[in-house]
Amino acid sequence: MGVVTAFDPVAEHERTRAALEGAVGRLARLADGIDAWEVPSGLPGWSVGDVGAHLAAVYLAYRSAVTGDGGVDWDGLLTGREGSFGERIAAVNALSVGLIAGEERKRLGAILAERGAAFLRDSAGLAPGTPVPAPWYGPGRTVPLAAATGLVLSETLLHGLDIARGARRPWTVPPAEAALVIGQAMVTMMPLALDAEKAKGVRIAFDLVLKGGPRLAVDVADGAVTVTRDPGPRAYDCRIVASPTAFLLVSFGRLPIWKAIARGRMRAGGPRPWLATRLSRLITAP
Repeated sequence: MGVVTAFDPVAEHERTRAALEGAVGRLARLADGIDAWEVPSGLPGWSVGDVGAHLAAVYLAYRSAVTGDGGVDWDGLLTGREGSFGERIAAVNALSVGLIAGEERKRLGAILAERGAAFLRDSAGLAPGTPVPAPWYGPGRTVPLAAATGLVLSETLLHGLDIARGARRPWTVPPAEAALVIGQAMVTMMPLALDAEKAKGVRIAFDLVLKGGPRLAVDVADGAVTVTRDPGPRAYDCRIVASPTAFLLVSFGRLPIWKAIARGRMRAGGPRPWLATRLSRLITAP
């Protein structure tokens, strides 16, 4: 599949920041053209305004985590809502949609632009490995700044798509930006999002090849998962080759896997190609 070269974490982090800045700008322009915020979005059960309010909360949460300014009382918000990774994220998501409501939603374009810019401004100059508190993932949990930036980019791209689908406006998820999300964020997030119960007794080695993007070795073994970026030659049970955009959209439920396969944007190989569908069942998107 070609020569594997080591990536430069600082340079890739800066590319992710630049991609996020561009995506926030596109999102603000999309939001500025929306009059009806209460129409259904592309995300079942949420209106376009719900999605915008949630994304504004994401920007605020990560900016607050980076600065440590205490802008969000996570202990208070999550009291009584402790549980599994998925349950905890579902609780936070449900709370987030109510943080901006009523007439204030008419200002969502400006709010998203302001909060997205604030995250970028306040995280500027920090090393990619800087620990960022992420209590919504679990008590005492932190993620590297590189992963946090990739996650904010992921939220922007995916929820921009949700808003655009509801508003019937165009939105693209560029392959290069999807590849940055996968390389920066998913290496950290896959182990957190593993369904440990479903993974008990399971041993599968996946070779995940993203066209024009990173290559990941995803090893599921007895209730845990290890993700290695750009590994050396080794044996796998199943190889998944996909465009970065297709993999991101399938992973987060925005594109059915059969459509990605039918369109030639994802295929499975290796000794046991039928195991490819197990990956999305073992590692669930919040």
